[in-house]
Amino acid sequence: LTVNCLDRHVEKSPNRVALIWERDEPGTAVYVTYRELLDLTCRLANTLKKYGIQKGDKVAIYMSVSPLSVAAMLACARIGAVHTVVFAGFSAESLAGRIRDSGCKAVITYNQGVRGGRIIELKTTVDEAVKTCSSIKHVFVAQRTDNKVQMGDRDISLEEEMAKAAPVCAPESMDSEDMLFMLYTSGSTGKPKGIVHTQAGYLLYAAVTHKYVFDYQQGDVFGCVADIGWITGHSYVVYGPLCNGATSVLFESTPVYPDPGRYWEVVQRLKINQFYGAPTAIRLLLNYGEEWVKKYDRSSLKTLGSVGEPINNEAWQWFYNVVGEGRCTLVDTWWQTETGGICIAPRPSEEKAEIVPAMAMRPFIGIVPVLMDDNGKVIEGNDVSGALCIAQPWPGMARTIYGDHQRFVDAYFKTYPGYYFTGDGAYRTKKGYYQITGRMDDVINISGHRLGTAEIEDAMADHPEVPETAVIGYPHKIKGEGAFAFIVLKEQTAHTDRVKEELKTIVASKIAKYAVPDHILVVKRLPKTRSGKIMRRLLRKVVTDQSSNMGDVTTLDDPTVVKEILDAYKKYKEKGSS
Repeated sequence: LTVNCLDRHVEKSPNRVALIWERDEPGTAVYVTYRELLDLTCRLANTLKKYGIQKGDKVAIYMSVSPLSVAAMLACARIGAVHTVVFAGFSAESLAGRIRDSGCKAVITYNQGVRGGRIIELKTTVDEAVKTCSSIKHVFVAQRTDNKVQMGDRDISLEEEMAKAAPVCAPESMDSEDMLFMLYTSGSTGKPKGIVHTQAGYLLYAAVTHKYVFDYQQGDVFGCVADIGWITGHSYVVYGPLCNGATSVLFESTPVYPDPGRYWEVVQRLKINQFYGAPTAIRLLLNYGEEWVKKYDRSSLKTLGSVGEPINNEAWQWFYNVVGEGRCTLVDTWWQTETGGICIAPRPSEEKAEIVPAMAMRPFIGIVPVLMDDNGKVIEGNDVSGALCIAQPWPGMARTIYGDHQRFVDAYFKTYPGYYFTGDGAYRTKKGYYQITGRMDDVINISGHRLGTAEIEDAMADHPEVPETAVIGYPHKIKGEGAFAFIVLKEQTAHTDRVKEELKTIVASKIAKYAVPDHILVVKRLPKTRSGKIMRRLLRKVVTDQSSNMGDVTTLDDPTVVKEILDAYKKYKEKGSS
């Protein structure tokens, strides 16, 4: 795999730029050639080997986006170790859970991270996490800042070791179905699942989709601004572009640092040809107005892409007309951690084929989407909606959930036997194009990050004064969806505001900051069926002001609960607007 991503390009064109690291500090880009990246990768690989990491071992990577974090992924691949990258914004508890579930032998991290001008304590978080992880033998620590951090017995200075290591490391020979990496993603139950991708099929699919969806041409600068902690970073920052011998941008900063023109200043300075980002960032920037975009020359742009959640029409139009000046192809791409790469997108297609705003439209080569009805039957014809499934396997599909193949079968193949169930609903237009309508389960999408509401509920349930919680998603102007929590307090609880603040802290420390609910509403009780299942559908109707049409409430244990919650919500809203 790394031979396809590195060695073969080094043989032909060693000085071609592989990575452009757009560091957090504005205007300080670092260029890394294919030869340099191979050297970095081999030294890192030899360091891992020196400390006993072997084929099949699991290695956690908890780093911000950088050439070294990319080299860490590739170094694992080179020696046949399995990497699991954990987004550097996750809490110590989230990191520890992933390390324990996968049985990692080592962690690779930075002393600190830098994002939006702020320092992020990475090593401290790792120290906290590995206290509860008996499998960890070594922690490799690289330096992103000059600040000293505490180094203990199992800590190893990565750069010092790499400087001593040989710059050549023979690649391990791997079977096409050997594990390449694991990546944890949220499901509708509380425990994140380790999605497993393998060697050949995954790389092929990432490379082919990268080339054809974005019309990547040799010499283009490909700018995917995702973090490597997400599948988008794996497939379209690292593996797809490098397999294609592309020049890939690593974006360490945020869209608004030092100001809301950052993306477009980077486009101008690095002469980016394809720009791939998330609707949530576009919606955020749209609020700052067009002048931040128009300040910079975007004539290098040829293709724009959107990923992570369905893009709304207003954001699509702004991205297309303001950013792309109405002359760039805009591809709204639908896919998942589980699919390994893009499955539905407007391109590839016949030349100049129509693109309908805010729609993923066309299945990629070899992808066979079907819509299913409630009875598990395939829905034929157009102008119809149903559960989105895929009818045939494709190279990039996940192979299992690590350590729990039964959960894999249950989650994706049981609902509609013979089909892969995506968890999303979709509409097929009169012309036969696909439009994704959103999740069909208790999973919400906050700023493009998938999060099971059960995870937030599980975290809040740890509070001694909160016996019951229910979390739902509601439409949010910038984040797409936000979390809205309904909580029941113990009778004697007096300080509701204090409890709310404590709950926010718990969620941030158990999951991550982005998982913290925007709203927490105290209610006397939750709407439940006679069998004790919380009817989240009703709570959704309350917060989206559809209370006039509650649907069937006869299955409720006590229908009077609805009015109770409506009154509480009304008071909460009035208090908020005053």
